[in-house]
Amino acid sequence: MAIDSPVRAEPGTTPPSLSPRAKLILLVLCAAQFIVALDFSILNVALPVLGRDLGMGQADLQWAVTAFALPSGGFLLFFGRIADLYGRRRLFLTGLALFTVASVLATLAWNPASLLAGRALQGLGAAVIVPTGMSLLTTTFAEGPARDRALGISGTLMSLGYTVGMVLGGVMTDSLGWRSTMGLLAVAGAGVLLAAPRLLTESRPAHRPRLDVPGAVTVTGGLLAVIYALSTAAQRGFGGADVVVTLVAGAVLLVAFVVVESRAAEPLVSLPMLRRRTVAWGNLAGLMTFAMMSTVIFLLTLYLQEVLELSAFRTGLVFGVQGALAAVAGMTAPRVIARLGATRTLVTGLVVQAVFTAALLGLGVSSGAWLALAAVSLGCVGHLWAIVAYGVTATSGLSDAEQGLATGLVTSSQQIGMTIGIPLLSALASAQVADLREDGSSFASATLGGIKLALGTDAAVVTVVAVLTAVGLRGARARAAR
Repeated sequence: MAIDSPVRAEPGTTPPSLSPRAKLILLVLCAAQFIVALDFSILNVALPVLGRDLGMGQADLQWAVTAFALPSGGFLLFFGRIADLYGRRRLFLTGLALFTVASVLATLAWNPASLLAGRALQGLGAAVIVPTGMSLLTTTFAEGPARDRALGISGTLMSLGYTVGMVLGGVMTDSLGWRSTMGLLAVAGAGVLLAAPRLLTESRPAHRPRLDVPGAVTVTGGLLAVIYALSTAAQRGFGGADVVVTLVAGAVLLVAFVVVESRAAEPLVSLPMLRRRTVAWGNLAGLMTFAMMSTVIFLLTLYLQEVLELSAFRTGLVFGVQGALAAVAGMTAPRVIARLGATRTLVTGLVVQAVFTAALLGLGVSSGAWLALAAVSLGCVGHLWAIVAYGVTATSGLSDAEQGLATGLVTSSQQIGMTIGIPLLSALASAQVADLREDGSSFASATLGGIKLALGTDAAVVTVVAVLTAVGLRGARARAAR
């Protein structure tokens, strides 16, 4: 679920109307972002069916999600800078082409390896589409109300894309099979790819920046190593030598990235900007709210289908209700921010998300669908408030020249957050399931036990982040909607 900074118009002003061509450009750019958001979620509901079809065990299912999320988060900053060097339009079209071809491969997957290869290439294409699409949008629409309106529309559609993916995934899996979900992405990607060249013009910054190769290598390598370690731990636990080695290597590379960026003339990430409390705490809160809510949805998908044995269609309907409330929450968030301020709204949203995640600890082996529906839907209201407020917080108090980088950090936080949560808590859940099975628990009881441990941890993490954010932003004058 992704949201950019909300529309920031002066009180009493009316957002400007867009020309027909500008509307078409916005439609193409938003459609590309919508497809990426769709891909993050459309396969979630289909995972149990997919696993049975391709012979993937429960511990391996999260790889179908992680294989996409890993490159999409790990290469985001790198491709954003490559686009500045070689042209945003060119890279955007390349990313769309790669995404479309990869979706065809995923549709035709004949074994787990071919599916994961297709998903990884989809993620790589997404890592190109997201930053280049955002750059094309901000360079096409001038600073001010026009750009704010475009960002608001883009953010809303991306948020809806994640939810629509859950519903479509259930309906299409039940009626046409899980392969239809990947086929839909291939058709949609091809449609955008056909329209985009006729509308978009090439875009490069006036100053052609240097490629920060050491920074790109260390941050990409570090993220890939950490996510690989967490994903592998979901299968074999944290005691494996490869898990320990890659986790340590990832941590070392990320520390090296910080050192490199402190010395680079033109860094990928501005460390002085990250020292601002609004930027640092806003992005931390955004990263964690994305990480923890995406994990809740993943775990509930397993619960509804593996424990309660609901069909993919009925599971999709549960998340359809959540999506409807999420859309309402997204529309009301600016008003909440206007009343409470960005910081209080951010903290309140995190607390609401944590409370309703904790409520899911009441799930049972034979009943719990209504509790799941109510808790995830209401928790998502807090989640949407939090992600809108974190966008405002993380971009407040900055000059116009710094807004591009600040927006890039907001986008990176959402992508990386959606990448790290599922493998981390899946590892915890899988280890608990294995222990309970060894003690003689039934499959359903053991699975529920692992899911509850992960959900409890999830709620605790969000609570801690809410407290830390409140303390870290104390006294910071994060502006609400302007």
